[in-house]
This record gives sequence, structure tokens and C-alpha cells, in this order.
Amino acid sequence: MGEYVKIDALGEDALFPIYVAAPSDGARAAIIVIPEIFGVNAGIRQKCDHLAAAGYLAVAPDIFWRFAPGVELNPDIEADLQEAFGYFGQYDADDGVRDIEGVIHAVRKGLSGQKPIEKVGAVGYCLGGRLAYMAAARTDINASVGYYGVMIDQMLDESHAIANPLMLHIPTADHFVGPEAQAAIHAGLGNNSKVTLHAYDGLDHGFAAEMGNRRNAEGAELADARTAGFFAEHLG
Repeated sequence: MGEYVKIDALGEDALFPIYVAAPSDGARAAIIVIPEIFGVNAGIRQKCDHLAAAGYLAVAPDIFWRFAPGVELNPDIEADLQEAFGYFGQYDADDGVRDIEGVIHAVRKGLSGQKPIEKVGAVGYCLGGRLAYMAAARTDINASVGYYGVMIDQMLDESHAIANPLMLHIPTADHFVGPEAQAAIHAGLGNNSKVTLHAYDGLDHGFAAEMGNRRNAEGAELADARTAGFFAEHLG
């Protein structure tokens, strides 16, 4: 359904690829789909395609383009999982949020073959969930959603800068975001009028994956319904 195009990297003399899925009619708004540590794989492309079917221009940036361009990994394969952990260790999230801002600018100017779109949201998973939080704090993105975002508890000092709505999905049995980190997130963001937090009892990291062993269908459908309502409210 989608295609890859390249856009300018913000503040760099470079281009990087994004996967673009467009609705058959005019887009109601745009949503940036920020991948996990597994690249723009089949699951991320499927999320984009679903959003396009719902009327959004969906865009997934290749977040590892600087050192592993085009990589696609399967979290259910141990070798792929270990490779992904290695990329996570190399990754600079500050570069990543600049890439997200670059996508925002490109969408608002008009991607190749697309009209300019002013309202832009983001939805991210794992590392992408952290980047969705960072985008809410550091850019003028209109609305952001993070699923099981990692290391958010270490960046709560940026929460004062969140200007537009943010929703976070937090599974309570997340083995990458433990109870202390979850408690810090609830304490640091629970009273922020811009932030909505949802906890998912007994669910683990990756529960909303489109496919594979990590998916919990009931939890994923609940979280995705909440996300759809959130974007309908704040993006149109």
C-alpha cells in the first residue's frame, strides 16, 4: 500500500528514507509512526497501512538510517533481537527527535505527491515511545502517543515543555520498564493536564505489536481504540 521516499535531515546535508502510506482520498491529518528497535519492518508498515485506511497520511521514518539503513528485524528471532539491542546501544535519541522534527516539517510542506498537511501527530513503540514523548516536549507536534516507551522516567525534567496532548500506554508487567520507572512516570506526569496515562495490568512490553509472539490481542485492541479516539479528538 505504501512507498518509500527520502526527505531532508534537519540541520544535516543528508537525506533519509520514510515509508509513506496515503489514504485513497484526501488525508484528514498526518501521523508519524515511530518504530521500535526493529526498523520499519512488516509490523510497522502494517500499522501505517491501517492508519491510511482510517484516513490519515501515515509516515514511518527509518530511525537507524545513519548506521543500519533499511534494516528490518523480527523480535521473535533471537539473533534479530540481539542485533536490535546493539543498534539501540548505538542510537542517539537526540538525533532521533530531530529526525521526527524533520518529518513534521516535510509533511507540513508537502511530501512528494502529497498536499501540505498542517496537523501532525505521532505514535511510537518502545524506543519510538520514548521519541514520541521527546517530540511532545521538544517540537510543536499536535498530539503524541507512546506505547511502552523506554527511559521516559529519566526525562521527566522535560515534562514542563509538553505543550500539546500526550497519551502513554503503560503495561504493568513491562520487563524493560520496571515498577520503579512506572511509578516515577505516574508521579511525574499524572497531574499534567496535557498527559493521559493508561495502565494495562499484567501485560508486557510489545503487547500491541501487529504480529508475533508478543501481541496480546485484547490489550492491543483496547489501547489502539484509545489511540484512535485520541487522534480523532486532537487531529480530526
